[in-house]
Amino acid sequence: MSPDLPPVVPSVTAELVAALSPRLRKRLDAGVTKLLARPVVRDGDTVRIAVDDDTDVELRAPGGTVTDADAIHCGCLLAPGCLHRAAAASAAPVAEDTPAPAEATESREDTKTAAVEPDAATPGQRAAARAVFDAAAAVLEAGTDGAGAVLQAELLQAAHTARLAGLPRASAAAVSVVTGVRAARSADPAHRLTDLAGALSGALGVAHRIPHTTGPGLTGLRGTVRQPYRPDGSLRLYGLFSEPVLTTTGYAGAVTWTADADGRLYTVSDVAPGGPARATGAADRAVRVGDTALTHRELSRAGLAVSGATVSPTGRLGAGAGVRAVRASGAAWRAEPLDRLWTVPAAEQVARALGGGQDLLFLEVTLAGPVREATGDCVLADCAGLPLRLVTAHDDPALPYRDNLRLLAAAGDRRLRIVARLAPGPAPRALLLAAEHPTDPDARVDLGLDRLQHADLPKGAVAPRSRPAQAVEEAPLHLLRRRVHQAVPGGRRVLAVAGSGPGDAARLRRLGLATAGDLLDDLHAAAADRSRDPFGRLLPADTDRFARAWLAAAVYTDAVERALCAAAWGAAAPAVPVP
Repeated sequence: MSPDLPPVVPSVTAELVAALSPRLRKRLDAGVTKLLARPVVRDGDTVRIAVDDDTDVELRAPGGTVTDADAIHCGCLLAPGCLHRAAAASAAPVAEDTPAPAEATESREDTKTAAVEPDAATPGQRAAARAVFDAAAAVLEAGTDGAGAVLQAELLQAAHTARLAGLPRASAAAVSVVTGVRAARSADPAHRLTDLAGALSGALGVAHRIPHTTGPGLTGLRGTVRQPYRPDGSLRLYGLFSEPVLTTTGYAGAVTWTADADGRLYTVSDVAPGGPARATGAADRAVRVGDTALTHRELSRAGLAVSGATVSPTGRLGAGAGVRAVRASGAAWRAEPLDRLWTVPAAEQVARALGGGQDLLFLEVTLAGPVREATGDCVLADCAGLPLRLVTAHDDPALPYRDNLRLLAAAGDRRLRIVARLAPGPAPRALLLAAEHPTDPDARVDLGLDRLQHADLPKGAVAPRSRPAQAVEEAPLHLLRRRVHQAVPGGRRVLAVAGSGPGDAARLRRLGLATAGDLLDDLHAAAADRSRDPFGRLLPADTDRFARAWLAAAVYTDAVERALCAAAWGAAAPAVPVP
């Protein structure tokens, strides 16, 4: 997926891929890869991709989005039935779908039916939900490694159908799977296996439940239409901190977090192919918002006034041509408006994170010294009476996280405000990202970019010896979780070949997780189930059975993990629907 291309609505991608001949469909993935490597030029609302020295593909995006198949034009001899148009649509980000006039009429008719029968899904909605389930199941069957542009287009077509049927939640869930699959296949630094597993579980879950749900529950499953990107007018932002980005897939850079006067969080990022040097150097590069000359390091302590802002659902600021930004004054963490971020109780922040919201935690802690764990040293801290373990956010030695953590452990019985990221587990744990300076409460330290010195510690501070951490008994959910996660990149075949380890299910049952043991057995049985015809030839796999077994295991694992984490923090566990 290329962020340099304008977003394309799902129906356009699905239409162009469906129009390809079987021979061209087989070449589509290679065509996408080739197109992503070609130069891209933007001219107003038109984006051109140079296929070769003589041929361009044009994407015309009035308003910033490609909404019609005719808006993608190719100059090759095989156009309009060429591979290039479908490849361009498949390489572009996915935009919110907009029904054509005739389609909108169909949607209104379905709405009329729903008004007569408000407590049950209409036949059109049940069929659309089934299409989403089948398309998502096909992606799971193949795994991200095998879910190429054709399978993605089929899921986008199902998303478009669901939207027309009045199921925006199912539509958005299907689109999020496609976005996640593309991120995984392109080694996007934003890709997280757990996020993609959650997206697949969400799409399969909502599609599975719609035909069997009535009343208010169905209203929630239908959802409401949202714009994935929205203009946000003028913003007055205050820098919070910056963190380096360094992935195992070869991307590096920095992300700077800011907040507005109401406590809403916004990010500015600079991530590109590179290694540790780029991760540390990106902090001194100018932020990509408007024409401001502020660097990420400067913005983390200053402010920004933005006009014509565009913001993604995750709070990422757009850098389009219409965005203007100038430097403004910042604010200390203990001053308004940033002070309010630390007034929210930790349990409430954790409940928000577990419920799918922002996973940053704004905590005030008292440091209590280092302890040794199997994965390395961490710092014990007291957070309003709750024992908390603070660990490094990244282990690469080029980043100063670990050295800074050791120095903070030597700061003595200091009370500091910190910013951390929730690390779900059976004991309160968080990844330490930024902290107040040990001796200057008006200053702060970005622990992945700034380097503390011994001179920054209180006078006479001596690094204490780390002691072994008290073991935390953990339910062996990893025996089920790892199989759920293995299926996402590798598909059904990986689980069919891997099989269950000796006694995995028995161990789960022995430790009181009988349901987990049953789900693990069922998942492996569904993966290995391949019937044969009278001639001994393998019949097509039962993708429906495998998808349901995987969904049950994924929902159960997620529910138990969230409950354990919430209990550790004293937070209310979010409700998780049963598939």
